[in-house]
Formats: sequence, structure tokens, C-alpha cells
Amino acid sequence: MNTLRIRRTAVAVAATAVLPFALTACSDSGSGTGAAASSEAADQARTETPSGDPMAMDKPFGPACASVPKGGAGSFDGMAQDPVATAASNNPALSTLVTAVKQAGLVDTLNNAKDITVFAPTNDAFAKIPKADLDKVLADKDMLTKILTYHVVGQKLTPKQLENGSFETLQKGVITTKGSGENYTVNDTAKVVCGNVKTSNANVYIIDTVLMPK
Repeated sequence: MNTLRIRRTAVAVAATAVLPFALTACSDSGSGTGAAASSEAADQARTETPSGDPMAMDKPFGPACASVPKGGAGSFDGMAQDPVATAASNNPALSTLVTAVKQAGLVDTLNNAKDITVFAPTNDAFAKIPKADLDKVLADKDMLTKILTYHVVGQKLTPKQLENGSFETLQKGVITTKGSGENYTVNDTAKVVCGNVKTSNANVYIIDTVLMPK
């Protein structure tokens, strides 16, 4: 009888000693699985939330962006490597603007400027101006310089800043902007047709109308 009681006591003590370790092992295993699941869920949430991706908010936008070359110096990646006047010269839709910039002697000024925004009229924007008037402007360096520098702001503007903005230009005049999403206007007349284009020293907003200073 005494021997039987001793054996039963020993088994009970052993079971009592082993049980906490077993429970601890199960708890650790469950905790690890839960942490992994939580981390995976967080990663999935970040992936599925476009608004949480800052890069998705910082890309060119607008209907005219579709005509920008997919590769080479005139592509978005290529333009990002060059200063603004050089980058514009590689975009066929801005050839009239580039001619005007060269005529005014502003290539080096724009290329050497730091952190600027350029509202760049397309060829079609210049075509809205009667040829006789455009030829007159191109022949008058002072007038041409005033018009072109009116399209330049001395800071890099984000689309968010354009929602309801007023900015002094290098010409010392003021331009106003408004809009949201992918639809913006400048001075209530010019529409942004391809916005938030990056060059090495500027943000560029391509517009469909030439801006005229007062």
C-alpha cells in the first residue's frame, strides 16, 4: 500500500511540473502566429490603399501626358534627369516655347535656377495667338522676356498647392490657380493638360494657353 501511494504521488508531481511548460509552449506558439498574421494584414492594408502610397500621389497627370514618349530623353524619366530648358527641348509638344526661350536668351537662366515651377504652354497654345502678333512678340526681346518669366514661379509647387493658390512670378506679376484632383486652371483661362512633370530643377505644368502679364 505504501509503495502504491508513493508511485501515485510521484506521477502527480511530475504531471504538475510538466503542465506549465506545455501551456507556455502553446501560448508562445499562438502568440507567434498572431503576430505574423497581424503583420501580414498590415502589409496587405498598405498595399491595397493607394492613398497611402506617396509615390502614387506624385506622378504626372492629365490627358496630354499620354503623348509624352515612353522612353529616351523626352520621356518622363529622361526629363527628370535634365534641367528644365533642356528637358523641354526634348519634348516635341513644347518646341515653340523652346524657340521663344532661346530667342529671349533665357536657356541658362532657367537651367541654372533652383527649385522653380514652370507653366509651359504647348505649341497649340502659341498657335492660338495670331501669327502677326506672335511674330511681333518673338521679335521684341524685352516683351518676350516679360511673358516667359511670367510663366515661372520661384518655388516648386505641388498639385495640392494649386488647389487655391496665388503666386508671384519671376516677372514680379501674380498668377492664380485653382482646381483639384487632375483638373487645374491658371488665371481662369489656361488648363493644365499634363501636370506635375519633374525635371532636375523644376516642376512643370504643361498648359493649353499662353499666360499674359498685366
